[in-house]
Amino acid sequence: MPTNVQNIDRIIRISFGIALLAIVAFVPGNWRWAGLIGLVPLATGLIGWCPVYAWFTRD
Repeated sequence: MPTNVQNIDRIIRISFGIALLAIVAFVPGNWRWAGLIGLVPLATGLIGWCPVYAWFTRD
């Protein structure tokens, strides 16, 4: 699969995803599950392909 996410963007996505996932461990109450949103940037950063970028760019 070709990649469409550049290296600096991948680093930012992985960092942001890990930070959001940390919410699950450190925030009490119902808001902690909002940290699971961090799986999306983490996955796109690790894979290197973002479907939203694919929709809006022309190759």
